[in-house]
Amino acid sequence: MTELMSSGIELMFAGMGIVFLFLTMLVIVINVMSNLIQRYFPEEPVANISIPVVKNSATDKSHIAAITAAIHQYRSTH
Repeated sequence: MTELMSSGIELMFAGMGIVFLFLTMLVIVINVMSNLIQRYFPEEPVANISIPVVKNSATDKSHIAAITAAIHQYRSTH
């Protein structure tokens, strides 16, 4: 029975070691790839595009009244 337990523990440590080595290599490869991509394909600066703000002073007063009435009705029922 002790031989079976020792074999199981040995197999467990071997499996955990292989997984640990694989994950370590994966992290290293991802970091190397990230550095290579940043070196050879740098990000281009984004152009400062501003969205024009439309100020419509000719807003229909009936729309404002309808929205106000809808808000008032919603607040009174909830």
